[in-house]
Amino acid sequence: MELDLFIRYGPALLSGFGITVLCWIVGSLGGMGLGFLIACLYQWSGSWGRACLQAYIEAVRGTPFMIQLFILYYGGPSFGLLLSPVQAGIFGFIIYGSPYFAEIFRAGFQAVPTGQFEAARCCGMTEWTIVRRIVLPQMLVSITAPLTNFMIILTKETAILSVVTVPELLFETQTMAAETFTYIEPFLALSLFYWAMVEFTSWLGRRVERHVTRHQNRQTP
Repeated sequence: MELDLFIRYGPALLSGFGITVLCWIVGSLGGMGLGFLIACLYQWSGSWGRACLQAYIEAVRGTPFMIQLFILYYGGPSFGLLLSPVQAGIFGFIIYGSPYFAEIFRAGFQAVPTGQFEAARCCGMTEWTIVRRIVLPQMLVSITAPLTNFMIILTKETAILSVVTVPELLFETQTMAAETFTYIEPFLALSLFYWAMVEFTSWLGRRVERHVTRHQNRQTP
């Protein structure tokens, strides 16, 4: 293993890792926010609204992420949408992740008994207050594990961003391999970077799960 390769290409790999983390975090949080909005609209919309939201969910889930990126980046200029590779990667992540997050949140809504919604409305609570004070504390218990699992999936989906020339980790690794004709070192480093991201996400998910379920672990005297 030639360590001087990492000294020479280390800055480029770290830069690619930074862009990977940027696209992953911003895209995932944006997709989570849009997914939560879709889930809320689905919960309180009529039949026509639910049909439109379901059509969006099925359309995005039914097409590969790579094709969505191609349409967004290469087809966007046809509609006046000019995006840089990084912008296309972030918006692509938001669009791709939103229906999956929406389904996770929708399952969380369904886990809360209907009677609690009705009791809160009888007490004069607004819909937002019901969500914030009653629904969210309960649904977080059931959706923390699915959210963590999907966030882990999204960490590895960042590798697809290289197809639209996003200078992320895989793009820089391929550049290093092409210029040096070495493949073990670059892709070993790539694997370690992704492993670190997955382990960090798993650790954070466990911390959040312990926090939201702490009331279930209290021992009665």
